[in-house]
Amino acid sequence: MITVDNLVKEYGDFRLDVSLEIPDGTVTGLIGKNGAGKSTTIKAILGLIKPDKGSVTINGKEVSALTNSEKCIIGAAMSDSGFSMYLTAEDIIHILRKMYPLFDATFFRKKCSELRIPLEKQLKEFSTGMRAKLRVLIAISHKAEILIMDEPTAGLDVEARNETLDLLRQYISENDKCSILITSHISSDLEGLCDDIYMISDGKVVVHEDTDVILSKYALLKMDNKAYDGLDKSYVISTQKDRFGVTCLTNERQFYVENYPEIVIENGNIDDLILYYSQHNSAESA
Repeated sequence: MITVDNLVKEYGDFRLDVSLEIPDGTVTGLIGKNGAGKSTTIKAILGLIKPDKGSVTINGKEVSALTNSEKCIIGAAMSDSGFSMYLTAEDIIHILRKMYPLFDATFFRKKCSELRIPLEKQLKEFSTGMRAKLRVLIAISHKAEILIMDEPTAGLDVEARNETLDLLRQYISENDKCSILITSHISSDLEGLCDDIYMISDGKVVVHEDTDVILSKYALLKMDNKAYDGLDKSYVISTQKDRFGVTCLTNERQFYVENYPEIVIENGNIDDLILYYSQHNSAESA
């Protein structure tokens, strides 16, 4: 289990102040605009930065106090880090053997073959898709109990993206007690993988919902100005007006379905949550 309790980290004018929990066996998505605080949160969980206040614990123990053997249960795939571009996948096998007692070289080689990851080529010769698949494979090849996935499918074509997601899905299905935190700008990735979603905006958690709730209860309400003037706005989170009319984000879709049959109601998704909730919070802070 990962527990982030009142974590505070300040960088100049930016202040991160978040709490979240990822129980065993849960896949949690972390969303928000660039600069919202997602990467800072991940770095704190991995012990790469020291919190100014609050705590981060893994299985009840402060991250800063974890021993090397205890850190071996963590697998991480970061979008902006990795091994030297002059190494080969075969070189990485030898490194991982020394780093992780439970590293499975047979599994690693098998998956490299299935995913068309060459063992003898230097990483600098890899395509973007090959590098992404390799990062995920490295993270899961030592029987990790906790996975931290930062934008694992960023920049991939459809085929490479599906292969990377399938690799994660298979691992999740075979390790049902694993805790997973994943960030992505591709909403369909999160909707298909995650049990729940945290949204960070301006350094704070503004939404925490089960994924099913987001997909079933959140909606976009579209109407003209006259209909908007007569709308009960009790469950409106954010409103956007343009020359075509008014669009509102709500987290009570059924209320408006039952009471306003004349307006257009579209099912919401994670992209809508990011766009409209971010606008709502920006307007409040202005």
